[in-house]
Formats: sequence, structure tokens, C-alpha cells
Amino acid sequence: MKKENGKLFFWLLLTIFVFLVSISIGKYPVSINSLAEALYAQITGAKMDTAQLALVRVRLPRTLLAMIVGASLSLSGAVYQGLFKNPVVSPDLLGASNGASFGAAMAILVGMSSAGIQTSAFLGGICAVGLVAVMNRIVSKRSNTVVNLILCGMLVSSLFNAAVSFIKFVADTDTKLPAITFWLMGSIASTTLGDLKVFWLFLPACVILMISRWKINILSLGDEEARMLGVNVRLYRGIMIGCATLLTSLSVSVSGNVGWVGLVVPHFARMIVGANYGKLLPATMLTGAAFMLLVDTFARMLLTVEVPLSIITAVIGAPFFFLLLVRSKRGFV
Repeated sequence: MKKENGKLFFWLLLTIFVFLVSISIGKYPVSINSLAEALYAQITGAKMDTAQLALVRVRLPRTLLAMIVGASLSLSGAVYQGLFKNPVVSPDLLGASNGASFGAAMAILVGMSSAGIQTSAFLGGICAVGLVAVMNRIVSKRSNTVVNLILCGMLVSSLFNAAVSFIKFVADTDTKLPAITFWLMGSIASTTLGDLKVFWLFLPACVILMISRWKINILSLGDEEARMLGVNVRLYRGIMIGCATLLTSLSVSVSGNVGWVGLVVPHFARMIVGANYGKLLPATMLTGAAFMLLVDTFARMLLTVEVPLSIITAVIGAPFFFLLLVRSKRGFV
């Protein structure tokens, strides 16, 4: 127990270190002293120069949003992998990512503002999982609920993916189509202080999952075993899927589609602290936040133009997942 707590504390310090490094480097490097002075000026209302304004209103919000997105996707992936007892499950299992993509693509097509695009994407993800829940309730009266839930998720994902393809087909090729395509590739380049309002949805979902994380250990044993141990399976599964859906839709609405994070990061965290979800979920959050900070730093530093996040996560995630497949000969960690 002490060893695992020590690992979590070390990982927390490492995440803080990565945060300081990420916010300090860029096209215009910033020292920690400059950051402290800019934050002090922001808090006290003192006058700031141009560099301090850019730091507080551009780079700091972007860095914090990267942490929120990474933590959200990683936490959602870990929850889904536990609930569905499947090591290759990712946050888009129930169609949240595809639904959010459809909402954003539709908003871009009709010319909504940035806030409208984010709202439409968020509602699209929630509606997609809600549709999955309704379909599952219809078909799962006398059969395996988990299997049907996954199948309904695949069906809804396919439908929304087709809808996104149709929107891209009819979109104006000079203006709308490039905007939709770039959004779908994932980026947080245009982050502002206003985007950090997502924290007030991110926080309660994380708190609920942290409080009930011990239940995932029981739910991962199977429905019958969980009921024998006195757990209300339908209630807790619904709560956890709802929170994971909220986090996934929230992250996709502000960053676009960023793949591999929710699939790979939980496995990496499991290698560090083990399979006990009491320790795994906090470790996954910290690992996801640090990982997305590194990805975003690479995205803005590699070339003169920003590289979409999904490209970098795929380049990093695919080889790592191959190593997991090699390890799977002895069982997933």
C-alpha cells in the first residue's frame, strides 16, 4: 500500500514537472519567474505587458485544457475497460466521439460560432450515448445487457460516422470542408480563457468517479457476482457510464477527435500501480494529463505549423499498443 501511494505521489510530482516544462517552452520560451509574475499580476489586477498577457490568456489556458482533455479521455477509457472487462475498449465505444463529431460538423456546416460548435459537439456526444441506452433497453429484456450495449454502441457509432461523411460530402470544399476536416483531426490551438469553463463539468464527473471507483473492482467480476456482493449493478453502471460519457463528450467538444489516449494510457497506468481501480483511476488521470501535455508540446514545436493532435497520438500510441499485444501472451497487465 505504501509503495503504491509512493508511486502516485511521484506521478503527481512528475505531472507538475511536465506542466511547468510545457508552459515554459515554445516559440517564445518563458521562465518560471515570468510565469509567477504574470499570474500575480492577473490576480492582483496589475498592468501586464504584451508577453504576460499572451502567457496568461493563451499559453496557460491551453496547457490547462490539454491536462483536462488528457485526464478526461484516459479516465473514461479506464472506466470502460473495467465495466466491459475488455482491454481494447476506448472512450468512443458507445458512440460519444462520433456523436460529438457529428454535432461539431453540423455546427460548422451551418456557420455557428466557436462556442456554438463546442456546445453542439457536447450535446451530440450525450445524445449518441442516450440513443445507445434507449436501444439497449429495447433489445436487452432477456439477454446479455453488456454485449447488447456494445453492439448498440457500434451501430450508433456507424450511423453517426455515416452522417459525418455525408456532411463532408455536401460541405463547401473551399471553406466548410477544410474546417470540418481540421476539427476532426484534433487541436487545441485556439484555446482561450473562456474554454476553461469546461472545468466545472469536468470536476463533478471526476469526483463522482473517484468516490465510486472501488465499485469498478466489483463490477469487473461480472453482474451476478456483483449482485451477490450487494452492489446495485444497473445503478452504478449507469452512473459510471454517464460520467465517462460526459467526460468524453466534453473533451471532444473542445479538442476534436484525439484517438489512442483513452485506449493506451490506462494500460500504462496499470503497469505502474496495478489493476486495483482504487489506485488505477487517480494514476490514469495523472498519466493522461501528463501525456496530453507532452503531445500538445510536440504539436506546437515540431513544425512551423501545428500538427494535429490525433496524428501524434497515433504515432505514439500504435507502437505502444503493439508492445501490449506482445505482452498479452502472458495476459494483459
